Amino acid sequence: MNFAITAEGALLRRSRNGLARAAAALSLLWAGPLAMAPAHAADDAKWPTRPIRLVLPFPPGGGTDTLARIMAPKLGDLLGQPIVVDNRAGASGNIATDIVAKAEPDGYTVLMGFNTALTMNPSLFKNLPFNVQRDFKPVTMLASAQYVLVVNPSLPVHSVQDLIALAKAKPGQLNYSSSGPGSPLHLAGELFKARTGTDIAHIPYKGGGPATIGLLGGQAQLMFGSVSAVMPHVKEGKLRALAVTGMKRSDVAPELPTLDQSGLPGFNVTSWYGFLVPAKTSDAIVAKLEAAAHKVIQLPEVRDAMAKQGLELSIDTPQEFAETIKTETATWADLIHKMNIHAD
Repeated sequence: MNFAITAEGALLRRSRNGLARAAAALSLLWAGPLAMAPAHAADDAKWPTRPIRLVLPFPPGGGTDTLARIMAPKLGDLLGQPIVVDNRAGASGNIATDIVAKAEPDGYTVLMGFNTALTMNPSLFKNLPFNVQRDFKPVTMLASAQYVLVVNPSLPVHSVQDLIALAKAKPGQLNYSSSGPGSPLHLAGELFKARTGTDIAHIPYKGGGPATIGLLGGQAQLMFGSVSAVMPHVKEGKLRALAVTGMKRSDVAPELPTLDQSGLPGFNVTSWYGFLVPAKTSDAIVAKLEAAAHKVIQLPEVRDAMAKQGLELSIDTPQEFAETIKTETATWADLIHKMNIHAD
């Protein structure tokens, strides 16, 4: 009897312990995300606690790389962790973009996005391994640069309207050079043709440098070139500048009208750079990175270095940056499909 009572008591105690453990396990299951949230929130509050990888879509030496290396030391000092610049060139920026799209959304992998890969490539390439709208969370635009419409001085034109009139008088007889099929310089030329109803032949080169050389040598009569690439030749009288491609005059060449002011309302083609992170990155981390980036790009030494590259300061919110990406993607998609342009 005593044994029976003892065994029963032991069973009862084991049962009670089992129920307690089960209840605890169920409470954890039901708590799930709620139980984990404070830990994640604490991690976000401490971010960053280790180096941040800044992935670039182009090789060292270009505008993207220059801007990144101007900003990285200052940004690292402000955040208290090193910013490691990682150049992942290739496939028109798609390699770097894909790396960040698939990275952990912990704030330690950031894309220095360039508008070509983000707004043009979705229409130029048929099977991209990422979706910009789905896979990224924009942080802020950092800087922008306009292009300049330039002509060989042998061409008897001194304004945009002169050029349009000559192109219409000589359909198919003028050529424009670009840095390659699907490049911003190519698409700027195609947009110009579409907006003016002109027939101008496209001569693609392998890069902006060779395209400029082709224009200087007379193989092409006009091109849309970057400020840093063409303005030295303009100042030497080797090229003639007609207009810039943004919606406001360039700080680098304020004497030049915009194409919008030259009879093509709404014509707006710029290159821009900005920070983006994987889509599931917390808003808290995004806000920290945005605030730090805004402080850095407003430092006098950073702004001066940007100006030497023909870059102009751009400050916006994540929402404004997202809207820019969305709007430009739709604009380029319409032109690319209408002109049947392909990059792959």
